[in-house]
Amino acid sequence: MPSRRETAVPADRSFLVHRIVRIISMILLSGVVALIVLALITQAGVLVLQRLYNQQGQLVDVACGRLNVVDLGPRDAAGPPIVLIHGASSNLESMRPLGDLLAKYHRVILIDRPGHGWSTRDDLKNSTPEMQAGMIDQGLEKLGISGAIVVVHSLSGALGALLALDYPRRVVGLVMLAPVAYPWPGGVGWYNKVITTPVVGPLLAYTITLPLGLILSEPVARSVFKPQAMPADFVRNSATALLLRPREFLANAWDLVTLKAAVAEQAPRYGNIKAPVVVITGDTDSTVSPGIHSRRFAAAVPNAKLIVLPGVGHMVQYGAPDVAVREIEAMIGNLSAPPKAAMR
Repeated sequence: MPSRRETAVPADRSFLVHRIVRIISMILLSGVVALIVLALITQAGVLVLQRLYNQQGQLVDVACGRLNVVDLGPRDAAGPPIVLIHGASSNLESMRPLGDLLAKYHRVILIDRPGHGWSTRDDLKNSTPEMQAGMIDQGLEKLGISGAIVVVHSLSGALGALLALDYPRRVVGLVMLAPVAYPWPGGVGWYNKVITTPVVGPLLAYTITLPLGLILSEPVARSVFKPQAMPADFVRNSATALLLRPREFLANAWDLVTLKAAVAEQAPRYGNIKAPVVVITGDTDSTVSPGIHSRRFAAAVPNAKLIVLPGVGHMVQYGAPDVAVREIEAMIGNLSAPPKAAMR
């Protein structure tokens, strides 16, 4: 006959296993509930953000998506139109202050890159400069713009260079502001790789990105402006929070994780750019290295002009807007001047 101690041991073990299973189940259930709550908060947040920063401009249908464009300035202005294209983690509003300065005397087109702001792209993973350049070329064609001065910032440096290479009739001049143009040491932030991971990435994008991003967006923006002070109300005026919408956050992450390979592929072609080029960068830019990108690009492109601004950081269009306007105006003047041979 078994002793009371022998019968108690299996019972104790069964109780312990049951308790562990119950605790794990409660943790999992709590996690699921938390994710559902965060997903609901995110969806509500998206609705609020889209009411606060409603769509401006017009939507232009192109292959693989739609482009949101804002048309500023006189349509009948002398000289070519000026097209402004923003960089990563932003939308056309980040280029609007520069656009407003130029629109006093010129037609200016602000574009939300595919997947950003109010532009869309059908496949978020299809994020290469080649794809985006093709969409923007189609959009400009539909707007009746045959040739333009294209002004690009940061990540869009790769896009602007490819537009000049693959669509030379569309680009009569190229102005690069703190551009990305070459592969660089290191990566693009661990969180971008996580966000582009199957299942895990979308799960995070549709739950914690928006609430967490609302807390972090202002300090992150301040770091990009250094050593300049970020303008008051920049985050609000630039509609930066639109980035936190799940589809745009995913699109931005895909842009960044595919960028390095894309610039490595296109960089050997830079010597074939025929349009006049001006590169403007700040010597204290800690986001996009002037040595790796701007200096090399200016050296590779025939007749490119390089301007390195002392004490200016990554946001050149805010740190030295007068320099950007001056160089764009000078480029328009040079394009409008009669050929020297005709003046003899």
